[in-house]
Amino acid sequence: MKRSAFFLTALALSAAVVGCGGSDAPATQAGGDAPDATTAAPSALSLSVPEWYQIDEAARTVTLRITAGATNVQNYWNFNGFAKGSGASIIVPEGYAVTLEFTNQDPNMAHSVGIEEWRESNWPGSVEVSPEFPGAVSSNPGSLIDSTMPGESETLQFEVDRAGEYAMVCYVPGHATIGMFVKFVVSSDGTAGVMM
Repeated sequence: MKRSAFFLTALALSAAVVGCGGSDAPATQAGGDAPDATTAAPSALSLSVPEWYQIDEAARTVTLRITAGATNVQNYWNFNGFAKGSGASIIVPEGYAVTLEFTNQDPNMAHSVGIEEWRESNWPGSVEVSPEFPGAVSSNPGSLIDSTMPGESETLQFEVDRAGEYAMVCYVPGHATIGMFVKFVVSSDGTAGVMM
Protein backbone atom coordinates (compact mmCIF):
# COMPACT_ATOMS: atom_id res chain seq x y z
CA MET A 1 0.00 0.00 0.00
CA LYS A 2 1.14 3.56 -0.69
CA ARG A 3 0.73 4.61 2.98
CA SER A 4 2.75 1.67 4.29
CA ALA A 5 5.55 2.27 1.79
CA PHE A 6 5.66 5.95 2.65
CA PHE A 7 5.60 5.28 6.40
CA LEU A 8 8.49 2.82 6.11
CA THR A 9 10.45 5.28 3.95
CA ALA A 10 9.79 8.12 6.42
CA LEU A 11 10.81 5.88 9.32
CA ALA A 12 14.04 4.87 7.56
CA LEU A 13 14.86 8.50 6.75
CA SER A 14 14.16 9.52 10.36
CA ALA A 15 16.49 6.79 11.62
CA ALA A 16 19.17 7.93 9.17
CA VAL A 17 18.88 11.55 10.34
CA VAL A 18 19.08 10.54 14.01
CA GLY A 19 22.00 8.21 13.24
CA CYS A 20 23.84 11.08 11.54
CA GLY A 21 23.49 13.35 14.55
CA GLY A 22 20.25 15.06 13.47
CA SER A 23 17.23 15.74 15.58
CA ASP A 24 16.02 12.97 17.85
CA ALA A 25 12.45 14.30 17.83
CA PRO A 26 9.88 11.81 16.56
CA ALA A 27 8.86 11.99 12.90
CA THR A 28 5.44 10.46 12.33
CA GLN A 29 3.39 10.65 9.16
CA ALA A 30 -0.31 9.79 9.34
CA GLY A 31 -1.09 8.80 5.78
CA GLY A 32 -0.55 10.46 2.42
CA ASP A 33 2.53 11.70 0.62
CA ALA A 34 5.18 14.11 1.81
CA PRO A 35 3.75 17.47 2.93
CA ASP A 36 3.18 19.97 0.15
CA ALA A 37 5.12 23.22 0.70
CA THR A 38 1.96 25.30 0.42
CA THR A 39 -0.03 23.32 2.97
CA ALA A 40 2.47 22.20 5.60
CA ALA A 41 4.91 23.65 8.06
CA PRO A 42 8.64 24.02 7.32
CA SER A 43 10.38 20.68 6.73
CA ALA A 44 13.16 21.50 9.21
CA LEU A 45 10.72 20.64 12.00
CA SER A 46 9.64 17.12 12.99
CA LEU A 47 6.10 15.81 12.68
CA SER A 48 4.74 14.10 15.79
CA VAL A 49 1.42 13.21 17.38
CA PRO A 50 1.44 14.56 20.96
CA GLU A 51 -0.97 13.27 23.61
CA TRP A 52 -3.27 16.28 23.10
CA TYR A 53 -3.81 15.38 19.41
CA GLN A 54 -5.94 12.35 18.51
CA ILE A 55 -6.80 11.18 15.01
CA ASP A 56 -9.24 8.52 13.85
CA GLU A 57 -8.55 7.95 10.15
CA ALA A 58 -11.47 5.54 9.71
CA ALA A 59 -13.96 8.06 11.11
CA ARG A 60 -12.07 11.01 9.53
CA THR A 61 -11.97 12.91 12.83
CA VAL A 62 -9.36 14.81 14.82
CA THR A 63 -9.70 15.74 18.49
CA LEU A 64 -7.49 18.54 19.82
CA ARG A 65 -7.17 19.33 23.52
CA ILE A 66 -6.04 22.95 23.49
CA THR A 67 -5.20 24.78 26.70
CA ALA A 68 -4.75 28.53 26.95
CA GLY A 69 -2.18 29.31 29.61
CA ALA A 70 -0.91 25.73 29.66
CA THR A 71 2.46 27.11 30.81
CA ASN A 72 3.72 30.50 31.93
CA VAL A 73 5.27 31.10 28.49
CA GLN A 74 4.49 34.65 27.39
CA ASN A 75 2.72 35.43 30.67
CA TYR A 76 0.27 32.51 30.09
CA TRP A 77 -0.83 33.92 26.72
CA ASN A 78 -0.20 30.70 24.77
CA PHE A 79 -1.90 27.59 23.39
CA ASN A 80 -0.41 24.39 24.84
CA GLY A 81 2.72 26.40 25.57
CA PHE A 82 3.13 27.66 21.97
CA ALA A 83 2.83 31.27 20.83
CA LYS A 84 3.91 33.80 18.22
CA GLY A 85 3.19 31.45 15.32
CA SER A 86 6.38 29.52 15.89
CA GLY A 87 7.44 26.39 17.71
CA ALA A 88 4.48 24.35 16.47
CA SER A 89 2.15 23.98 13.51
CA ILE A 90 -1.02 21.96 14.05
CA ILE A 91 -1.83 19.97 10.90
CA VAL A 92 -5.19 18.32 10.18
CA PRO A 93 -6.29 16.60 6.97
CA GLU A 94 -8.75 18.32 4.66
CA GLY A 95 -12.31 17.02 4.98
CA TYR A 96 -11.94 15.86 8.60
CA ALA A 97 -14.32 16.79 11.42
CA VAL A 98 -12.46 18.53 14.25
CA THR A 99 -13.45 18.54 17.90
CA LEU A 100 -11.49 21.20 19.76
CA GLU A 101 -11.69 20.85 23.54
CA PHE A 102 -10.64 24.28 24.80
CA THR A 103 -9.66 24.98 28.41
CA ASN A 104 -8.36 28.19 29.95
CA GLN A 105 -5.72 27.62 32.67
CA ASP A 106 -4.42 31.21 32.71
CA PRO A 107 -4.81 32.15 36.39
CA ASN A 108 -5.72 35.77 35.61
CA MET A 109 -7.09 36.36 32.12
CA ALA A 110 -9.97 35.40 29.85
CA HIS A 111 -9.03 33.86 26.50
CA SER A 112 -10.78 32.61 23.39
CA VAL A 113 -9.89 30.44 20.43
CA GLY A 114 -10.79 30.42 16.76
CA ILE A 115 -9.40 29.43 13.39
CA GLU A 116 -8.60 32.59 11.45
CA GLU A 117 -6.78 33.49 8.25
CA TRP A 118 -2.98 33.16 8.56
CA ARG A 119 -0.87 36.31 8.95
CA GLU A 120 2.90 36.28 9.21
CA SER A 121 2.74 39.29 11.52
CA ASN A 122 0.92 42.58 12.06
CA TRP A 123 -2.04 41.22 13.97
CA PRO A 124 -4.27 44.18 14.80
CA GLY A 125 -5.11 45.14 18.39
CA SER A 126 -8.65 43.92 17.82
CA VAL A 127 -8.98 40.99 15.42
CA GLU A 128 -12.31 40.90 13.59
CA VAL A 129 -14.06 37.66 14.50
CA SER A 130 -14.38 35.87 11.17
CA PRO A 131 -13.56 32.17 11.62
CA GLU A 132 -12.53 30.33 8.47
CA PHE A 133 -14.81 27.35 9.20
CA PRO A 134 -18.36 27.43 10.62
CA GLY A 135 -18.23 26.59 14.32
CA ALA A 136 -14.48 27.19 14.62
CA VAL A 137 -14.70 29.87 17.32
CA SER A 138 -15.41 29.89 21.06
CA SER A 139 -18.25 31.87 22.67
CA ASN A 140 -17.97 35.65 23.02
CA PRO A 141 -14.43 35.52 21.64
CA GLY A 142 -13.67 39.24 21.74
CA SER A 143 -14.89 39.88 25.28
CA LEU A 144 -12.60 40.41 28.25
CA ILE A 145 -15.38 39.33 30.62
CA ASP A 146 -17.58 36.91 28.65
CA SER A 147 -15.09 34.76 26.74
CA THR A 148 -13.62 31.62 28.33
CA MET A 149 -12.66 32.65 31.85
CA PRO A 150 -9.90 31.08 33.99
CA GLY A 151 -10.84 27.51 34.87
CA GLU A 152 -13.59 27.28 32.23
CA SER A 153 -13.79 24.93 29.23
CA GLU A 154 -15.69 24.83 25.96
CA THR A 155 -15.92 22.33 23.09
CA LEU A 156 -15.96 23.44 19.44
CA GLN A 157 -16.89 21.22 16.50
CA PHE A 158 -16.21 22.08 12.87
CA GLU A 159 -15.17 20.56 9.57
CA VAL A 160 -12.01 21.67 7.78
CA ASP A 161 -13.16 21.67 4.17
CA ARG A 162 -10.38 23.77 2.54
CA ALA A 163 -6.66 23.06 2.53
CA GLY A 164 -4.40 25.98 3.40
CA GLU A 165 -2.54 27.82 6.14
CA TYR A 166 -4.60 29.31 8.96
CA ALA A 167 -4.03 30.48 12.52
CA MET A 168 -5.40 29.32 15.83
CA VAL A 169 -5.86 32.68 17.51
CA CYS A 170 -7.16 34.35 20.67
CA TYR A 171 -9.63 37.11 19.73
CA VAL A 172 -9.50 38.93 23.08
CA PRO A 173 -8.25 42.44 22.18
CA GLY A 174 -4.46 42.69 22.13
CA HIS A 175 -3.79 38.98 22.63
CA ALA A 176 -3.01 38.11 19.00
CA THR A 177 -0.95 41.31 18.69
CA ILE A 178 1.22 40.16 21.59
CA GLY A 179 1.56 36.73 19.96
CA MET A 180 -1.27 34.47 21.08
CA PHE A 181 -1.54 32.59 17.81
CA VAL A 182 -0.30 29.27 16.44
CA LYS A 183 -0.13 28.07 12.84
CA PHE A 184 -3.02 25.75 11.92
CA VAL A 185 -2.59 23.91 8.61
CA VAL A 186 -5.23 21.95 6.70
CA SER A 187 -3.31 19.47 4.54
CA SER A 188 -4.51 18.39 1.12
CA ASP A 189 -2.48 15.15 1.22
CA GLY A 190 -3.65 13.53 4.47
CA THR A 191 -0.74 14.74 6.60
CA ALA A 192 -1.74 14.89 10.27
CA GLY A 193 0.05 15.77 13.50
CA VAL A 194 2.06 18.63 14.93
CA MET A 195 5.27 20.02 13.47
CA MET A 196 7.58 20.95 16.34
